[in-house]
Amino acid sequence: MLELSDVNADPARQENITRILDAAERLFRHYGYSKTNVADIARDLGMSTANIYRFFGSKVEIHQALCGRMLELSYQMAFGIRNQPISATERLRTYALSQYKMIVETMLDEQKVHEMVIVAIERDWHVIEKHIERTQALVAEIIAEGIAAGEFAEQDPHLAAKCFAATTVDLCHPQMVAQCLAKSYQADPEDIIEFVIRALKK
Repeated sequence: MLELSDVNADPARQENITRILDAAERLFRHYGYSKTNVADIARDLGMSTANIYRFFGSKVEIHQALCGRMLELSYQMAFGIRNQPISATERLRTYALSQYKMIVETMLDEQKVHEMVIVAIERDWHVIEKHIERTQALVAEIIAEGIAAGEFAEQDPHLAAKCFAATTVDLCHPQMVAQCLAKSYQADPEDIIEFVIRALKK
């Protein structure tokens, strides 16, 4: 599988990869993932299909790279929140609400984007697992700082981060968010977040 980080040293190659990903995302959003093939992407860029395969081995690889790009944006947002000069409690609250808002606005607002996300989740790509591990590490850092500041009870911050993720999964998993939005008995995002923050303080 192609890793974007492997080609950053070659600007010309990276430019071509970016152009391919931009075109693929545009077509996936417009026509849907299942209705777009590599030939469509090549046609949109005015290049041959063989040229696309110089950079990606398949449509699946293109999709995986796009997924990685979307998740990196999510991680950078979380990283920025982790470094804000506010209390650990407020950072956790901001992080969870921001993740929820990003999913609703960028992944569920357009059904064809939602299709891309669902396909990625169903394939259980390692890029998603890596993202979960990275974001949980950030949450663990915030919790550890909250413990040190006396905001949270003494506990294992890494275990607490896993529990935080499990409790708020309805706010950060695209399929769960989509299902919960349609259910009248679903708790409000703010209530879920306050519940888990209170648990950290006991």
